[in-house]
Amino acid sequence: MTRLDQYLIGTGRFQSRARAQAAIRAGLVRIGGAIAHKPSQKVASGARVEIDGEIHPYVSRGGVKLAAALCAMEIDPAGKICLDLGASTGGFSDVLLRRGATKVYAVDVGTGQLDAKIAADPRVVNLQQTHARDLSPALIGEPVDIIVCDVSFISLRKALPPALALGAPGARLAALVKPQFEVGRSQIGKGGIVKPGIENSVGVAQSIGEWLAAQPGWRWAGYMKSPISGGDGNVEFLLGAIKSV
Repeated sequence: MTRLDQYLIGTGRFQSRARAQAAIRAGLVRIGGAIAHKPSQKVASGARVEIDGEIHPYVSRGGVKLAAALCAMEIDPAGKICLDLGASTGGFSDVLLRRGATKVYAVDVGTGQLDAKIAADPRVVNLQQTHARDLSPALIGEPVDIIVCDVSFISLRKALPPALALGAPGARLAALVKPQFEVGRSQIGKGGIVKPGIENSVGVAQSIGEWLAAQPGWRWAGYMKSPISGGDGNVEFLLGAIKSV
């Protein structure tokens, strides 16, 4: 028996462990027809392992979400200094780089997750083992033009403030709203799906947007539904905001 992430690499399905793990966590890998949820799950030699999901050019499916948001919100990374919160394997960073970003600060609390291709790009500053709440002008060293965010297990209300303070005048924000990390446990149903009702996914997006509008110098610029759902099946949204001062 072999770990699933190692099995996927050994059989040539993925080139890196980080990408294999991202696909598993996104619910794209099936063993014998059942969705696999853990990279550490054991798989027997010769097992029927299938990979679902969209064909896209990015290092993770998260890139599909940000690419759609940048188009809808008319955000152009070309020539810009960017900050990617919750970079993980680098799906969001990949989109920014492909669209001409001058520099991308890739911030993640984990270690060794950033795809090798992204980490090797000279425009990338790999800030691993760095919590979003610990960002400061001393660490980043320059104002940023674009902030993108895809964090888990923490509310955007806690993760975003230090980054928002780093925005240059006219800076743009595109943040992924994962409702399961914004509501109380009583609002989470079976399988981690947010229950319908007043505090449903749309309500969460509106609530975060209103919170953004109250942040110093920032103006909420609306939200859109993510073109693909989260790995757990939750409907996700992308919020936009603009810094005026």
